Amino acid sequence: MSQKKIVVIGAGPGGYPAAFRAADLGMDVTLIDPAAKPGGVCLYVGCIPSKALLHAANTISEASHAHEYGVQFSDPKIDLEKLRNWKDGVVGKLTGGLGMLMKQRKVKFVQGVASFSSPNQLVVQLQEGGEQIVDFDHAIIATGSSPVLPPIVEGETSLVMNSTSALEIPDVPKNLLVVGGGYIGLELGTVYASLGSKVTVVEMTAGILPGADRDLVDILKSDLDIRFEQILLNTKVEKIVQKSNKLRVTLSDLEKVNSNMTFDKALIAVGRRPMSKNLGLENTSIVTDEKGFIIIDKQCRTNESHIFAIGDVAGEPMLAHKATKEAHVAVEVIAGHPESFDPLAIPAVVFTEPELAWTGLSEIEARQKNWEIKVTKFPWAASGRATTMGIKKGLTKIISEPSTNRILGAGIVGNGAGEMIAEATLAIEMGTRLEDLKSIIHAHPTLSETFMESAELFYNTSPHFYSPKKNK
Repeated sequence: MSQKKIVVIGAGPGGYPAAFRAADLGMDVTLIDPAAKPGGVCLYVGCIPSKALLHAANTISEASHAHEYGVQFSDPKIDLEKLRNWKDGVVGKLTGGLGMLMKQRKVKFVQGVASFSSPNQLVVQLQEGGEQIVDFDHAIIATGSSPVLPPIVEGETSLVMNSTSALEIPDVPKNLLVVGGGYIGLELGTVYASLGSKVTVVEMTAGILPGADRDLVDILKSDLDIRFEQILLNTKVEKIVQKSNKLRVTLSDLEKVNSNMTFDKALIAVGRRPMSKNLGLENTSIVTDEKGFIIIDKQCRTNESHIFAIGDVAGEPMLAHKATKEAHVAVEVIAGHPESFDPLAIPAVVFTEPELAWTGLSEIEARQKNWEIKVTKFPWAASGRATTMGIKKGLTKIISEPSTNRILGAGIVGNGAGEMIAEATLAIEMGTRLEDLKSIIHAHPTLSETFMESAELFYNTSPHFYSPKKNK
């Protein structure tokens, strides 16, 4: 019996796990990507380099607050070249490791850009020149996404960055405009602010991080209001024009009143779009929606039953860990195993300072759908561990189903929220109830205790916080 020939288009956090899992299951695997090694946007110019820079930013921030408890540091000296080299070293180590794992699994790697010439054949434009034909039994599309660049920049300028070029940190501009108050803009804005830039964030909606619960966002915003020069809400960037070595920016608010500001540089971070164009989908029966996302079913199948799509190109949420899970689903289905993508919770993390994370059902989503819920919140001001860390603000909240007390969602804002949200996600997937959570012993003193104590608050049994409004 011959091996199944699997081709994976794209070697990001969806593509390379798919290729590796398929190889582990004994399939003949070809992985195609424009880069020299696996990793994709996430590893080369996304999750990993941005978090490396955020780690440096948080170190600077912690040092600046150390005087509050008697430790004094001199002002930091930033060596941009060394910082860039360190960030690039992190990326190199991880991509190099993936390259080794790929060879160990005997995955064939083709560096180039692929497109469908038919439902069972690809043409790859090789990076080194020429082209290669790849036939397959099954294909997995994992091409990811690219930054959205709205038509607001007039003329040619090197002073406007996107989320990719901003990671290179060519310099630290004195005044930086960040267009977009989503997680990418806030994270990169945090990096540049820590390095010394005066950062102005412009967001066209009524609040930063649209879609996240406001009680969590409000705590983050109170810190960002101090870190950033200003955050302009309900404001739209109409035009960016370079004048000499500056950017002249025209803004309008809800009243349609125009104003002008000047910046040294700008970062546009208004979202990402799926990379579904130029794939030759017209040579197949695969269809996309109005936003360009490839339409798939719960097994990640496209309209071509032997072709699958995963990750950013296949729909929201555009998160690396969602892509990895879909990769495993698609390969298991190809292998003939009963599998589907149907999670109860997909965690999301904003790696600012403080971090903000949520998973499962959000309060804002429940209110919009008129679902009956119970919400309990434990303030970190009552946490012993938070106090020992000098953390003044933070919140852990749980959203539960009134009839069963089952945990439906959770949100955390505070140091390490991205690590803590895993327990909440597990609780949701396992059908955990509030009484179960409050009965589980958590180590003391830890920030993870706040998750347990939020459940205890539902029963008014928390030893560290008293609420006269007892739930019954």
